[in-house]
Amino acid sequence: MLKGHQTWVFDSKPVILSSAAVGGPFEANGALADDFDILHEDVWLGQESCEKAERKLLEEACETAITKGNMQKEDVQFFISGDLMNQIISSSFTARTLGVPFLGIFGACSSSMEGLALASLLIDSKSAKYVVAGASSHNISIEKQFRYPTEYGAQKPPTSQWTVTGAGACLLAAKGEGPRVTCATIGRVVDMGITDPYNMGSAMAPAAVDTIEAHFRDLNIDPSYYDLIATGDLGKVGHRIASDLLDKHNLKIPENIFTDCGLLIYKKDQPVIAGGSGCGCSATVTYGHLLKRMKNGELKKILIIATGALLSPLSYQQKESIPCIAHAVSIEI
Repeated sequence: MLKGHQTWVFDSKPVILSSAAVGGPFEANGALADDFDILHEDVWLGQESCEKAERKLLEEACETAITKGNMQKEDVQFFISGDLMNQIISSSFTARTLGVPFLGIFGACSSSMEGLALASLLIDSKSAKYVVAGASSHNISIEKQFRYPTEYGAQKPPTSQWTVTGAGACLLAAKGEGPRVTCATIGRVVDMGITDPYNMGSAMAPAAVDTIEAHFRDLNIDPSYYDLIATGDLGKVGHRIASDLLDKHNLKIPENIFTDCGLLIYKKDQPVIAGGSGCGCSATVTYGHLLKRMKNGELKKILIIATGALLSPLSYQQKESIPCIAHAVSIEI
């Protein structure tokens, strides 16, 4: 199962039976609106707080994925999820609603692929037959926690990104029809000394490059193996840095197959500055848009490298730098 230093190869190739993406009003006006299962007109989702609204997004994504897979909650052995709220409360409270044995994770915005990798490991090791993996974020709740409350109207620099209000989830199984998870490369923590919470792309790009290089080194393949290679939420700044670093390290990935979920999700005229971010970014783009393209036959092999900045309000207040990580998952038909 372990190949090279940090890559799991799944012999049974767990199947993504179904997936779902749920978004807010800003995402409803985005470039991938047609690929969401549910889009809300109200950013509060009728809830009393943005934190409760985020939980609702994740609940809907999980329940929709289970329903689309023609399963019941009682059929699922484990629920794996992460988010950006303190103590991952969006995931924990969703687990309370689902009533499914729960494994909570925190990989910041890398949580979507960390969850999918662990879910695949459970399936491949025959520790489960059905697992739901998900991740979520909410623009208002996350901006309030990590930077400033949105209503302050604080000026943002050109490097900052827009946190996606959305949640994505998938139902993974040992058998069935659908795209298959073939392998996963687990990333290392990389810290380049960046301290600016408005410059996540620059902080995360080296971690993404480290994992991408490890993936191709461990498997002894080159980028031409994939139809599409997408990082999680590096945005314009981080994607450019990652591309430059890969070129410098002599790992050439053609521009037509190398992209970023944070660049795909919104339209060019939306005021997202450097692009999208948040746990819900790679989750909604992968479980909505990219899997739909695979279903339509447009893509056969994709590699998703979800990136995460492992800072907290406490570490920022203590003037710590921002450690980052990236996890890569290969999905094939």
